Amino acid sequence: MISDISIGQYYTGNSFLHKMDARMKFILVFALLVFVFLCKSFFSLALMVVFTIFAVLVSKVPLKMILKSIKPLFIIILFTAVLNIFYTTGGTTYFEWHSLKLTEKGINTAIFMAVRIIVLVVISSLLTYTTTPTLLTDAIERLLSPLTVFHIKVHTLAMMMTLALRFIPTLVEEIERIMNAQKARGAELETGGLIARSKALIPIFVPLMVSSFRRAYELAFAMTCRCYTGGEGRTRMKQMKLKPRDFIAALFVSALLAGVIVLNHFFKAVI
Repeated sequence: MISDISIGQYYTGNSFLHKMDARMKFILVFALLVFVFLCKSFFSLALMVVFTIFAVLVSKVPLKMILKSIKPLFIIILFTAVLNIFYTTGGTTYFEWHSLKLTEKGINTAIFMAVRIIVLVVISSLLTYTTTPTLLTDAIERLLSPLTVFHIKVHTLAMMMTLALRFIPTLVEEIERIMNAQKARGAELETGGLIARSKALIPIFVPLMVSSFRRAYELAFAMTCRCYTGGEGRTRMKQMKLKPRDFIAALFVSALLAGVIVLNHFFKAVI
């Protein structure tokens, strides 16, 4: 019963990213996410895209897994692109109908925002694909350790964050299974108006909540059986240590930041 619990997707490998210290990976990924938002031109964003492709190649994570992480957000990416196409004005107007305008700036902004979201998702996915849940929890706990001064239970907070992150793929798969089961029973989930579709979601959310509580109970029971008591007095079999590869990665990311700043300065901003 407990063995079927999945708390995340981790790709077993022996790449450069797999060997990096989890704390450094967490810091660099957070920095890269900030850099993506600092990009203001296509040239600086292109530099981020090239770096992201390079990181994917270095990680040796299969392209299929990367595409799988993007797929759930396809609707959001498409919706964001459409909004920017018709509601961002400026430059040459290609099409106009009532209040809707298709302009040069709108197309550029739509492409820019879509690529930005994809880069954000891929960079975040590389962290979870190349870091085990245990190392990720330890990294978060170490990075948040200064908060213990304010009597905050950092270990509990880190464990909650990691479990929430790792249960997302499981919940997505659970939703797909429930929807397929309801469709097999004749449920109409994709027809009708907004109200009809909202009512059709009730048979999905109810079993999803029941399944989520069941998994949470089983996970808590499994942790109790293994005498888990939290972070107090807990030891670690593997100690985190920064190595030359971590500083090399930090150097590359620092150079990337410099490149983004320079390209933003010399080329016209899109947004």
